[in-house]
Amino acid sequence: MLRSSNPNQKYALKRSGSDQSRAAIFFSAMDYWILVPVMIMVLIGLYVLNKVAADGVGTTLSYPSGFYRQVGAVLLGLALAIIICLMELPTLRLFGSIVYIVAVLLLIYVKIDGYSLRSFTGADSWIKFPVIGSLQPSELAKTGIAMVVGNILAEMKSGKRNYLDGGIRIALVSGFPFLLIITEPDFGTSMTIIFMVAVMIFVWGIRWRYVLITAGAFVIALPLIWNNVLSGVGQNRILTFLFPGHDKRASYHISQSLTAVSSGGITGSAGQPVNVPVKESDFIFSAVAEYMGLIGVVALVVLVAIFITRTLLVSFEVVRDDPAQGYIMIGLISVMAFHYIENMGMTVGLLPITGIPLPFVSHGGSAMVSNFISLGIILNISMNQRMLAMQSGY
Repeated sequence: MLRSSNPNQKYALKRSGSDQSRAAIFFSAMDYWILVPVMIMVLIGLYVLNKVAADGVGTTLSYPSGFYRQVGAVLLGLALAIIICLMELPTLRLFGSIVYIVAVLLLIYVKIDGYSLRSFTGADSWIKFPVIGSLQPSELAKTGIAMVVGNILAEMKSGKRNYLDGGIRIALVSGFPFLLIITEPDFGTSMTIIFMVAVMIFVWGIRWRYVLITAGAFVIALPLIWNNVLSGVGQNRILTFLFPGHDKRASYHISQSLTAVSSGGITGSAGQPVNVPVKESDFIFSAVAEYMGLIGVVALVVLVAIFITRTLLVSFEVVRDDPAQGYIMIGLISVMAFHYIENMGMTVGLLPITGIPLPFVSHGGSAMVSNFISLGIILNISMNQRMLAMQSGY
């Protein structure tokens, strides 16, 4: 059977046969090559987090209450992911707009709520809520930006929106939350947003000369970024990466992280735990190496590789059939890939240190729930593709 190139016809085909709704074929349409690696990563994260919290070395996480809150975040995130998987396409688009609007409003509220963890984290990026605790809206903002920008790019690709109008909208949609986040200041998340939007535009089809012009402009602007954007902490982290040991105090995190990684051996260390600051979050990869050894590290890297590769393969297929959903999927997985590469790389000294957690592994309720929301969107889009194949007999 020939595949239709008309997205409306494809969507009508998906809607045909109410007996074969999303709920009816949920398990058969689920992409387990995406879901299973993530769930194993979650289990690894909970196992290591329990060890870190119980030892109480290198962390301020209370035990067992902090661990139980992480379990609660996982269960809440998983429930949201399942709900998102069951959404039809129009509902998913509306959901994306709602996520974006809520995230922007929360980012504005961060500036005026009077609550700050700047003295502890170096940035005022959290909101304090009764009962549920702290929330970092920037995690949710990445998902909202990806969903709105993906639809704008699809409209530009189909000709419904001209390039000037689309470019302005993308700049506004991504630029406003970007400014709110970078002034917190949260340089790591800001760079993640730039990377995500750049990848989406690249896949959309920007010409190479514009890529080179942008890269050249970025290089020229580096002195301005260094002097006016990066905080003293950020500058010190980059200098520590470029010139290891130039400042023993600034190098403490990475030296302790490398000590923890090397102490794990093949199967994990049973000796005295190594004091690595923020061991439960930013440096949890060092804890994986310490408590699970080389076997745990290799297993985690393989799971990450399967998850990213499978999602990318599906997204490239979706781009041909439904560009908007394909761009969204690519944007979301590019964020997670950036997080995985940066977090693992900084832990072993291959990349500068940033406050970027390891998706589905690090401690943090808002990051965990946001990651599961992104996972639900990815699985929803993948299920759409699989349902189309099943219903068309392709």
